[in-house]
Amino acid sequence: MSTETPEQIEDLTGAFIDENWDPGIPVRKWWARLASARLVNTTLPEDAGGRGWTGAQATVVNRVLADRRVVGPPGGLGMLLAAPTIATHATQEQIERWVPSILDGTEAWCQLFSEPGAGSDLAGLQTKAVRDGDEWVITGQKVWTSHGHEADWGMLIARTDPDLPKHQGITYFGFPMAQDGVEVRPLTEMTGRALFNEVFISEARVPDANVIGGRGNGWRVANTTLTFERAGIGGGHGGGFGVAAPGRIAGHLDRPVGEFLGKRGSISVGAVGRRVLHLLSEEARARGKAADPVVRDGLAQLHILHRLAAMTTKRQAAERRSGRAPSGLGAGVEGNLAKILNTKILHQARDLAGQILGPDAAVVGHDAATEGLLQELILFSPAPPIYGGTDEVQRNVIGERGLGLPKEPGPSKDTPFSELPK
Repeated sequence: MSTETPEQIEDLTGAFIDENWDPGIPVRKWWARLASARLVNTTLPEDAGGRGWTGAQATVVNRVLADRRVVGPPGGLGMLLAAPTIATHATQEQIERWVPSILDGTEAWCQLFSEPGAGSDLAGLQTKAVRDGDEWVITGQKVWTSHGHEADWGMLIARTDPDLPKHQGITYFGFPMAQDGVEVRPLTEMTGRALFNEVFISEARVPDANVIGGRGNGWRVANTTLTFERAGIGGGHGGGFGVAAPGRIAGHLDRPVGEFLGKRGSISVGAVGRRVLHLLSEEARARGKAADPVVRDGLAQLHILHRLAAMTTKRQAAERRSGRAPSGLGAGVEGNLAKILNTKILHQARDLAGQILGPDAAVVGHDAATEGLLQELILFSPAPPIYGGTDEVQRNVIGERGLGLPKEPGPSKDTPFSELPK
């Protein structure tokens, strides 16, 4: 276990920034320096390009990057989901093949899980993979694929044996997106952006060497991804540093890194962090509402919720290290709890933004108040309670796995998928 203190990590990160930060260099060069120093995803094991640090230690690195107002590491689903899943389940050869390009931001990933008929019941997926020599032929449709239009690779789960029960016979693939038979259609949201996509797959091909975790073990690997996703949604309340998009398609790699230091680049509308808290406070003071008891109470509640989320994450990590079940529940529900808390934080920020902005909350765009940031947060707020598994599904998981409540009645878990009603 790593023994670096927060003060040592602060000194290490600060010294790295002093020696390497230059707003004029390309994004790819800055990210390559961060990856070489193993300061991109420090919670990964050392053989996967990390330092094996705890989440609390990794938070210190991100806080220093934010305080020094530099561009942070590559974001996206490659960093949040693919890299830790690959580090957990893939072979060393696969780790060496995929993880370095995630850490230096040169390749972006998306998540090819949900389908039109398999969202909340993800194990009901019908995308099929048929073995053809040393390859698999994939056919099916995915939806709500975040950043699919900018992805080089996809984390894809497909059914490889329909005669097994639905939670079996699923295999997890590293799926190359740039090939014939793959069509990505962006879905424009009411924010005006197109974060989500439909993906149509028609006889696309994947080498058998791209199977992660072994044939038929995809549900177990996918649950690892979902655990990282829910914990990331619930625990990553905004980095506060400048943000650029990874991968070649987004077109950020060769632009000067200093271009991504603006206010909009440092705030995520799906995660309420320190920057959002400061922005709300600044707007309240600027509009003469800082003394309004309702606004003051709202700001205090938001600060308390934010601190509760951070403290809960630290407590759960400490309990895991000690071998105790987090929160007195059955193991494996920490991410579900964190995701629900993130929704509460986001909705509190949304309601507070509306109270502070008043009629200006209806005016969007870069020329609007707050450069349109709080307005976009308001418009985007229905999405986080849905993606990553709806909050209702999270409550079901907590009830069944955490509290031991009985599951809803249904077909036997041993029923072959091919015999289940569709």
